[in-house]
Amino acid sequence: MDRSKLDDLIKNFFTCDKREITQIFDELLSAMMAEEMLPPGTVMSRNYETAQANPEIHTLPGNLKDARDAIFPFFWGTDGWYSKLHLENVKGPANYASLVGAMACLLKNPNLCVDTYSQRSNELEVKAITALANLVFYHTDSPWGVFTMGGTVSNLYGGKIGIEKVMPGAMRNGLGGQALAGIVSEAAHYSNATLAGWLGMGTRNLHCIPTDRTIAMRLDLLAEKLDQLYSVGTRVAFVIATFGSTDASGIDNLAGVRDIIEQKAAQHGQPVPQLHVDAAVGWALCFLSEYHLEANPFGLSDETLPLITRAQEHTRGLKHADSVTIDFHKMGWGHYPASALIVNRRADLEHLFRPKEQMPYFSEADYRRDPALFTLECSRPAIGPYSVMASLNGLGLVGCQMLVANALGMAQTLKRRIDDLPNCKVLNRETIGPSVVWWVLPKGRNAKEIFDQIESGQMPEGTWQHYFSEIQRLFAKREETLNPAVDARLSFTSSMGYRPGGIDLPAWKAVFFNPKTDHAVIDQIIASIEELL
Repeated sequence: MDRSKLDDLIKNFFTCDKREITQIFDELLSAMMAEEMLPPGTVMSRNYETAQANPEIHTLPGNLKDARDAIFPFFWGTDGWYSKLHLENVKGPANYASLVGAMACLLKNPNLCVDTYSQRSNELEVKAITALANLVFYHTDSPWGVFTMGGTVSNLYGGKIGIEKVMPGAMRNGLGGQALAGIVSEAAHYSNATLAGWLGMGTRNLHCIPTDRTIAMRLDLLAEKLDQLYSVGTRVAFVIATFGSTDASGIDNLAGVRDIIEQKAAQHGQPVPQLHVDAAVGWALCFLSEYHLEANPFGLSDETLPLITRAQEHTRGLKHADSVTIDFHKMGWGHYPASALIVNRRADLEHLFRPKEQMPYFSEADYRRDPALFTLECSRPAIGPYSVMASLNGLGLVGCQMLVANALGMAQTLKRRIDDLPNCKVLNRETIGPSVVWWVLPKGRNAKEIFDQIESGQMPEGTWQHYFSEIQRLFAKREETLNPAVDARLSFTSSMGYRPGGIDLPAWKAVFFNPKTDHAVIDQIIASIEELL
């Protein structure tokens, strides 16, 4: 081997050239800042066939500028969601304190599996999990948890703990033909079906409970379903409640769910299912738990203050959960991936332990601190804890309270403005959260009366299908005619989580994740609706 060529390779790619790296990073920042001056990025042309046919791996070693050039067109073609006009879904801009944390993490590149791969970054994960647990459970004696690759995997952990609780030894012995079930609401995230399939339970054994108008699981139907399952010998591994549904911000009654699952399990002589809470979106309401309503230090409006009161009532229910999923990369405004599974009691993680004999190259692993002994992943990036601790200590609790309160207030304002239009109907008026889902019908239609007739079962199928096609047609018309410089980007859902009479309700949707979104954007949303009619 030519040693001089190897030395050049080492110099270019394994020796830190501060000047060149900062220059390239400065170029990327400049490009991103230029993009922030533009309207939200449209869907750019993509050619996946060409990408697959031309992977373009250089033959000879190059330098860091070659690395930059290889990725820059795709960097420029990816929207960072920094525009205040982005209201499509539960995604927003990452804050720059999180960027500081993420960059620090990438420079060291720790793997959170064991101490020897992560050292003090493992300690940072414990610190971050404990900080989040104190927010979510409002202080608890022995919380624990791990950061995962996303909310789906965090929910999967909760489901797996439930299986091991009701079928001890399933990790080793399998399900053995035992009838096993899980329960969610009809507004639950589709990832619950994913975990039911991947855990071997089977998607047909995941039972969905209808919701009421507040997009909360109906407790009477939950009780009926438990009786039905237990009466035929089915074990219920978990109930996954929702704390902030993706479309409509629905929140389940966690205290009520807890009472029912304990009562029904005792009545039928069965172990109590794991009560896991998917709070991937709604967990951020916990920032408001200690907001002083009487002092009202932010000077919140009379329209917003009641939302804070209700948020505090809802967050108190989280203490009834066995485990919780949170996504800091949503309303924590952190970088992906920053999802975490948090258990209320550390002992619950013992259900996931594997023998050290199965992992001889981690013979030094310690059950007291090394997550590789129970995690699904072996390679776990540390972006989560770095993003969380940098953000929480950069923004501070008060800063986080301001961001969440602003999101709730903006959503409430849009709800009020839309409901003032006779041809429009807000479908989640009773929920609190950053999401608004609504109907827009042609001028002359009374949207509220149409909704009441559908909800009461008085409208024939052909009639409501016609109205639903009008709602979607008007959304498509706005999409085709919007001014990208001033009109917010909205999204459309085919089922917003409440299904009166089993009917999926389509809806327009706006989500206030971007703190830059102001009242002028809301004014323009209303104007764009009125211009359609």
